[in-house]
Amino acid sequence: MKKYFFPLVKNPYRSKDIFKAIKVLKTGKLTMGTNVLNFEKEFSSKLKTNYSLMVNSGSSANLLAIQCLINPYRKKRLKIGDEIIIPSLCWSTSLWPIVQSGLKPIFVDIDKETLNMNLTDLEKRITKRTKGIMLVHVLGNSTDMTKLLKIKKKYKLILIEDTCESLGAQYKSKFLGTFGEFSSYSFYASHQISSGEGGMICCKDKSDYEIIKSLRSHGWSRNLSNEKKISNNNPHLDKRFIFYNSGFNLRPTEIAGAIGRSQFKDLFKFKKIRNLNRRNIINLFKKNKKINKTIKVIKPNKFVNPSWFGLPLIVNKKNLLKNIMLKLEKNGIETRPIISGNFLKQPSVKKYGLIKKIKYKNADYINNHGFFIGLPFNKIKLNILKKIEQSFQKSV
Repeated sequence: MKKYFFPLVKNPYRSKDIFKAIKVLKTGKLTMGTNVLNFEKEFSSKLKTNYSLMVNSGSSANLLAIQCLINPYRKKRLKIGDEIIIPSLCWSTSLWPIVQSGLKPIFVDIDKETLNMNLTDLEKRITKRTKGIMLVHVLGNSTDMTKLLKIKKKYKLILIEDTCESLGAQYKSKFLGTFGEFSSYSFYASHQISSGEGGMICCKDKSDYEIIKSLRSHGWSRNLSNEKKISNNNPHLDKRFIFYNSGFNLRPTEIAGAIGRSQFKDLFKFKKIRNLNRRNIINLFKKNKKINKTIKVIKPNKFVNPSWFGLPLIVNKKNLLKNIMLKLEKNGIETRPIISGNFLKQPSVKKYGLIKKIKYKNADYINNHGFFIGLPFNKIKLNILKKIEQSFQKSV
């Protein structure tokens, strides 16, 4: 494996995080338990969400949100063929739960200045079959939530916020992930906090929460608010093994809960340091004429207090992206596309017949001009900052 002096993500686990994991290991109780339950409570308390449920990944959180929308226990369930709007700049598991649940994804373009959903294009794509929006908050930034909420209200749409890249970001002092009916978060190693693997799904409605809780664990009736009633209605069954709903096994481990709790306590500290690292790198770029001429930095949207996931950059000149990324990799800086680029260019989209004869020019632009580098949660030392500048100087 290639070694980088500036990787996308360094080992995010501190000694105290590892100690929490070891403490769980010593108990011998590794399946979901009190650490997971406490993490859920702490998450709701800090971010001001109604209900939070930890899962094994942010991808699973997206899956549960969409599956809840089509579930027969939901009063206003969606029907096969109902439309969910999604930005063309997205992740695989923002999209596929929509398709896997029998719903129809409708792609919209993005704003290339913020990387987030283009709200003018969003409103153009709304039809009588449109029931919801899968909103992806990209790399710690956000669209204009005031305008989006007006559109949501006007057309009576359900909002799912994919906040996997934006934990801790705020719009007008309100945390991203608290505007919609559902939201998802990821605690993968490269994200704002990490539990190894893991994620959180949040929702506003108690009945949705009960559905999600059952779906997370096999469809069991265990720990549901109406568990006793379900048991009484099914006296022929062992009350410990009543399958009340369809389901998955998307539970997190107790180890993930312990590490997640440990990191979550320092979320705002991590956010502050990442913002500082970003400013320091940008200041170097501004002072370097060659870099400044070739590389543009994505800025936070108006009213957004971002929680940066990485440092998204745009190559201003045509046909240089691949060459610059290859040179940066050679010079010790790990790079990657912004999310996965325009997802409509992926072979899976073609295979499943989702491609339409519509141009998404801004998503195409980011696909052909955009990339990002990492932002660690510990302060970047001066000698590393100088090496970053030198590597970019050689690469552009």
